[in-house]
Amino acid sequence: MEVEGQDMASIRRDTDEPRKFDLPVDSEHKATEFRVLSTAAPHMRAFHLSWVSFFSCFVSTFAAPPLLPIIRDNLNLTATDIGNAGIASVSGAVFARIAMGTACDLFGPRLASASLILITAPAVYFTSIASSPISFLLLRFCTGFSIATFVSTQFWMSSMFSGPVVGTANGVAGGWGNLGGGATQLIMPLVFGVIRDIGAIKFTAWRIAFFIPALFQTLAAFAVLIFGQDLPDGNFSGLQNSGDKQKDEFSRVFYHGATNYRGWILALTYGYCFGVELTVDNIIAEYFYDRFNLELHTAGMIAASFGLANIVSRPAGGMISDITAKRFGMRGRLWALWVMQTLGGVFCVILGQVGSLTASIIVMIIFSMFVQAACGLTFGVVPFVSRRSLGVISGMTGGGGNVGAVLTQLIFFKGSKYSKETGISLMGVMIICCTLPIMLIYFPQWGGMFCGPSKNITTEEDYYLSEWNSKEKQKDFHQSSLKFADNSRSERGRSRVNTTTIPPNQV
Repeated sequence: MEVEGQDMASIRRDTDEPRKFDLPVDSEHKATEFRVLSTAAPHMRAFHLSWVSFFSCFVSTFAAPPLLPIIRDNLNLTATDIGNAGIASVSGAVFARIAMGTACDLFGPRLASASLILITAPAVYFTSIASSPISFLLLRFCTGFSIATFVSTQFWMSSMFSGPVVGTANGVAGGWGNLGGGATQLIMPLVFGVIRDIGAIKFTAWRIAFFIPALFQTLAAFAVLIFGQDLPDGNFSGLQNSGDKQKDEFSRVFYHGATNYRGWILALTYGYCFGVELTVDNIIAEYFYDRFNLELHTAGMIAASFGLANIVSRPAGGMISDITAKRFGMRGRLWALWVMQTLGGVFCVILGQVGSLTASIIVMIIFSMFVQAACGLTFGVVPFVSRRSLGVISGMTGGGGNVGAVLTQLIFFKGSKYSKETGISLMGVMIICCTLPIMLIYFPQWGGMFCGPSKNITTEEDYYLSEWNSKEKQKDFHQSSLKFADNSRSERGRSRVNTTTIPPNQV
C-alpha cells in the first residue's frame, strides 16, 4: 500500500504549525516528551488523572486481603471461601476489560473510566455490611470490575503520548496505579487499627474501614469527569460533533482487534505477569501471616512491599522498552519483554523454595521487580499492534491478565490441594512457559525476535492502512492511521529509521 504525496505533505504541515501545547508534540498532537512532575493540560493532566483513578480502584479491590485474618473470623470463612473470593475479585474484570477497550474506542477513555468507577463504588461501601461468605464473595466480584480502568489508563496514555515515550507513559501510569495494591496493604491495617483504638470492636472496625477506599474511588471518578480530556485536541463527543473525528463502527473496530493474532499472544503472556501480580496481591499477606507466624500489621507491611515496588519497577519496564526501541526498534522491545518476564518466573520458583523470612522477603522483592517490569514492557508493545483497534487490543491484553490470575488461583491456591509455597513455585514454572509465545510475534515492517522485516518492501503505512477499506479511505477516515504510521518509523531501530523513504504520488 502506497501513500499519496499530498497526504504526506499534510502530515508535514501539521508538524510545522505553531505549537499550542505546553509540551512538544508530533503530527497527531501527541506529546513527544514525558515530564512526570508537570501538570500541563491536556497531556500530563490526563496522566495524573489516569493513574490516581486507577490507584483508587486497586486500593478498593484489594482492601480485603490485608484484613482477612479478621474478616475470616467474623464471617466464618473457610480456606475455600477465601480462595473463591480472591478469584471472584479478579474474574469480573476479564470481560469488563474487553468491554472497556471497546468503550474507549467508541466513546473515549474519560467517560468510559469515570462511568465504571462510579458504577462499582457502591460495592465497596456495601462490603461494610457483608454478613456471609456468599455476600462477601459477590461484593468482591463486583468491586473487581473497577480494575478494568487499567485499560482506559493505557488507552489514554497511548492517545496522549508519541511512540518514543509511550512505553514510559504507559509504564509509569500503570505502575503507579498498581501501586494501590501495595498501598492498601498498609492503608487498611492502619485505618482498622485507628478505628479499633478509638473504641470500636474489631468486627466493627474492619467494616467502617471500607468507607475510606469507597470515598476515595468516588472522588477520583468525579475528578476524571470534571478535569479530564480524551485526546490532545478535545473530547470524543466534541470532536465527532465538529467533524474532526469520525465515529467508528463497533463491528469493524472489534473485528480488526480480534483478528490480530499479536493481541492474543500478548493477552496470554500478560496473564503471567500482571495476572501473577494480582494473584500475589490476594495471597501474600496471608502467606506470610500463616507461614512465619507474624503479626497482622507486620505481614501487611511485608506484603505491601510487593505492590509498592510498582513505583519504580513497572515504570522502569516502560523506560527499558523505549530505550531498547531507540537502538533496536520493535525487536528490542520484544527481546526485553521476554528476558524480564522469564527472569520473573525464575525468581518466583525460588520464592516458593526458600524457608527463612529474610530470604523470602529479599527474593519476593526481586521477583516483584522483574514481573512488574514485564507488565510495563508489554504495554510498550501494545500501542503498535493496531491503530484503529487500540482499545480492543488493550482490552484483550488487560483481560488476559485477569484470566491468568483466575486460572492461577484456581489451579494453585484454591482450597488446600497445594501448600502456598508449592503453588508459588509452580506459578513460576507457568510464567516461564507462557512467556515463550512472545517469540512468535512478528511485524512485517519491523520483524520479530529472530527475524528481520519482510523482504517484500513493507512500510508502516502498509500495515496500519490495511485496517481500512477503499470506501473508508475515500472518505479520509484513515488519516489518523496515516499520521500514526509516519510517527511509528522510530520502531525500525536506529540503523533503519532513515533507510526507507516513501515514494511520491503513491496510492
